[in-house]
Amino acid sequence: MATAAAHVLDDQIPSREELVRRARAMLPALKARQSEAYAARRLPAETMREMIDAGFFRILQPKRYGGYEMDPQVFFDVQMTVAEACMSTAWVLGVVGCHPYQLALFDDRAQAEVWGDNPDTLVSSSYQPVGKVEVVEGGFRLSGRWGFSSGSEYCDWVLLGSLIFPESGPPEMRTFLLPRKDYKIVDNWHTFGLQATGSQDIVVENAFIPEYRTHKATDGFNCTNPGQAVNTGPLYKLPWAQVFVRSVSTGCIGGVQGALNAFVDIGKKRVSTNTGKATRQDGNAIQAAARTQSAIDEMKAVLYRNFDEMMDTMRSGGELTLEQRIRYRYQSSQVGRRCADLIDDLMPLLGGRAIYTDSPIIRYWLDTNAARAHVANDPNLIGASLGGMYMGEQPQDTFV
Repeated sequence: MATAAAHVLDDQIPSREELVRRARAMLPALKARQSEAYAARRLPAETMREMIDAGFFRILQPKRYGGYEMDPQVFFDVQMTVAEACMSTAWVLGVVGCHPYQLALFDDRAQAEVWGDNPDTLVSSSYQPVGKVEVVEGGFRLSGRWGFSSGSEYCDWVLLGSLIFPESGPPEMRTFLLPRKDYKIVDNWHTFGLQATGSQDIVVENAFIPEYRTHKATDGFNCTNPGQAVNTGPLYKLPWAQVFVRSVSTGCIGGVQGALNAFVDIGKKRVSTNTGKATRQDGNAIQAAARTQSAIDEMKAVLYRNFDEMMDTMRSGGELTLEQRIRYRYQSSQVGRRCADLIDDLMPLLGGRAIYTDSPIIRYWLDTNAARAHVANDPNLIGASLGGMYMGEQPQDTFV
């Protein structure tokens, strides 16, 4: 159980403005390390240490275990700021940094195992339901190989998704929590974008997981999680999916801002060698800059509004409607593709120099296109659920 020493008092919690200020202060160092990080295919240890020291991974963590227990808007503000310099760093922050939220939904015994001795302990994940599960006395035996575990080399625990097949009835999706001694990390992360996320494979061979170190997807959907017995604040009444899906889309918004900043910096000085025309006087480039900044503002406004609505509902003791949850999820799923398209529109306006690997804009373009490949950033299925719901059909996707 949590100790009194671990509990964070309100006057010890930095403000939203201070956390964003810390994130912005890191941007020059993140840019300076970017080439090294992408070549190594993982974040530098200094970057992880600085984010830990800045308190970024504690934003969604319960106060009982040294966290700040702040609204999700704060966390995503920080993530978007970091993404302006390095989307790989923001991706790892988003994924690893949202896990304290899910861990807070687990049985308190699981929380104590992870955070009891060190509230800065980090957890990676892969929710692909690809493992083999055997039900045994007191829990489960788990084996399998999972991909895309971002930041795993800096984490001491992992969350893995798998299906349990009962003798009768539909399969049950659960998340299994394992310590580092129970799995191996396989270095196979070779991609065109988000290279520095170190999203390696996780291999498990017949590991035992006690029942209390599992989290049912149905509990996450129904907001009837074991951890709510001890983490009673309004934050932990949110549906888990609403927090997770934003962790893999929101960095793209900051990435577009970084790309636009690079576009403007280049455009102020660039003169086409073919036409002799300055980019700053090119009507297409000027319109593109205005259109992109307007889209960034719109996506941020929707993000903040949605979580304002959700948190207001939680604080008042109400419940979100299924329509709200599907709509929020759909809006999140659109972000990655919209951001990739926005940067795609900027690229040709900078001519041939934009495609060189040392171009200030190229990594944002590659990274947003990599981010859109995440299943949560595919609007097709959830869009069908939302549109079908408006037409009176039963929703097809329940990860909301």
